[in-house]
Amino acid sequence: MDIDIDIEKIIRTKRKTIALHITDDATLIVRAPFEASDKTIMGVVLKHKKWIEEKKREIEAKDPKFSPKEFVNGEGFLYLGRCYRLRIVDTQEVPLKFENGFYLSRNALPQARDVLIEWYKNMAYEKISERVRWYAQQRGFKYSKVNITNAQKRWGSSSSNGNLNFPWRLIMAPLPVIDYVVIHELVHIEERNHTKAFWNKVKMLMPNYERYKDWLRKNGYFLRL
Repeated sequence: MDIDIDIEKIIRTKRKTIALHITDDATLIVRAPFEASDKTIMGVVLKHKKWIEEKKREIEAKDPKFSPKEFVNGEGFLYLGRCYRLRIVDTQEVPLKFENGFYLSRNALPQARDVLIEWYKNMAYEKISERVRWYAQQRGFKYSKVNITNAQKRWGSSSSNGNLNFPWRLIMAPLPVIDYVVIHELVHIEERNHTKAFWNKVKMLMPNYERYKDWLRKNGYFLRL
């Protein structure tokens, strides 16, 4: 049997099933149970070979390509769908300021990534919580609390007890895209699965939701550092 699929990493946990994940740089990561043998894992990989190759081609065809941030003067960073420039400054007491642009203290440069992520987390909690409250009031949704996470694969999730989870990187997206994700998760409180009833309720609150769902599918790989 011809085996020509490279596995970047195998992560073994207490999970019960084998899951395949293609990263934003088109590498394959496998999550598997502790007891799963390499032979079993490769069998699953080969079974899904066509899907893996299609996903890799889709990612590699994306243009423009995503480049990891270098945290240098003039570099662009997204916030609410707009690109703002980074400036490294010497005379600034706080690590980071945002005034129609990002101003990073030179002293904080070694921790630039962590500083930016902390800022994004704070802004995400403030803005997303505001949007959740607004849409919950419009439709009478009952939720418990909003959590901001480091999730890399999901744009949102909701638990059975009404907790709503959103990744901090969502705050980089345009506001209508954020609203789509918020509505999506609020509707999940009432409709746990993606049934026709679920999508009908989403459409009631956002008639053109497919536009923003498609935006995430095409551009979501940009929303990261």
